[in-house]
Amino acid sequence: MKQAVLYVGHGSRVKEAQDKAISFMRSCMPLVEADIQEICFLELNEPYIEEGFEICVKKGATHIAIVPLLLLTAVHAKSDIPVEIEKVKKRFPQVKVTYGRPIGVNQEVTKAVVVRIEEAGYRGERARILLVGRGSSDPDVKRDVFGIADDVRSMLPRTEVLPCFITACEPNYRDVLAQLTLDEHKPVYIIPYLLFTGILMKEIESEVDQARERLQDVRLCRYIGFHPHVKAAYMERVKETILNKEDVFRFQGEGHASNQS
Repeated sequence: MKQAVLYVGHGSRVKEAQDKAISFMRSCMPLVEADIQEICFLELNEPYIEEGFEICVKKGATHIAIVPLLLLTAVHAKSDIPVEIEKVKKRFPQVKVTYGRPIGVNQEVTKAVVVRIEEAGYRGERARILLVGRGSSDPDVKRDVFGIADDVRSMLPRTEVLPCFITACEPNYRDVLAQLTLDEHKPVYIIPYLLFTGILMKEIESEVDQARERLQDVRLCRYIGFHPHVKAAYMERVKETILNKEDVFRFQGEGHASNQS
């Protein structure tokens, strides 16, 4: 039996973001015990999932663990990637497939959030923290971001943590920023809960510049990115997907629905 791991990145039009995603996934490979390890993407960049799967099969894979590199649980994890897997699974029914979970709510990622806040100057004072997620119409995205916010509160008990979103669900981070009142004793830390830089970061930077005209102490943290704690969380997902003994390739909410070939 030949074990393969197929890492699935989202894909990006921004070359810097794409290069960082590839570098991150490659850095995971030495930590994984598998005969075959390949990288593919859901969209925008090749190879796509079908091609990545075919490469694994041509190299002799009999079990392919497919692991999405996604921070949050949303339509990509629950629908888009499983649809692609089902297509290729029909072509290669003899291959066992297990499908991993997004990183989701994870203590390691919360540690990465805390590190980014500390990098921006936090030293245990009372503070307000805006945890800014991308946003989605999928309610599980809101659940994940609120769950991370709860964990941040437990790690930084002197802070007020306000989960909010860039688009598609409420509360919108612009509205939350606009509602903040001046409090000289509480700096505001804005932490973009994103893996990549790009247009969204530029938008956040612009909003923060405007907020600084009204609030005394507003600090923009680095986006989460591929921090070592994010890597630790992702490695958990990779290893649990490899160890899964069932042929599973549908994602539903917190778990998976199995589909035997």
